[in-house]
Amino acid sequence: MDNSREKIWDPLRRKMVALTPEERVRQWFIGILSRKMEVPMHMMMSEVSLSFGGKPWRADIVVYDRAVRPLIVVECKQPEVKLDQEVLTQVIRYNMVLDVKCIIITNGTSTVIAVKDSQGAFAFVSEPPTFKQLLEQ
Repeated sequence: MDNSREKIWDPLRRKMVALTPEERVRQWFIGILSRKMEVPMHMMMSEVSLSFGGKPWRADIVVYDRAVRPLIVVECKQPEVKLDQEVLTQVIRYNMVLDVKCIIITNGTSTVIAVKDSQGAFAFVSEPPTFKQLLEQ
């Protein structure tokens, strides 16, 4: 084990993890979910395993509703990664398994948020909805 690598506490996994550039973004966004979007910590999980097309995938953060159904999926990238069609396609793939109300991609510098409307179509929004707003949709 490499003890020289800097570590950070992940409150969702409840353990110290290597502080990679992507992990720094993930931990920052957990704070956004908790403080700005008012998501209770116990309603979030990080590094959620999924299977799509017979392949294993791992969503960075999934937020669940009170019935433990996926509500939000967040894909975090390191700051140098451009939030392009490839990243959007990745999180849409996750959503084909999860069927969430809100999709978020972020690299810590830019964040893109799409919320499902009453007809089931996603629309980009400039401000993240609160947990309560998503539950009431």
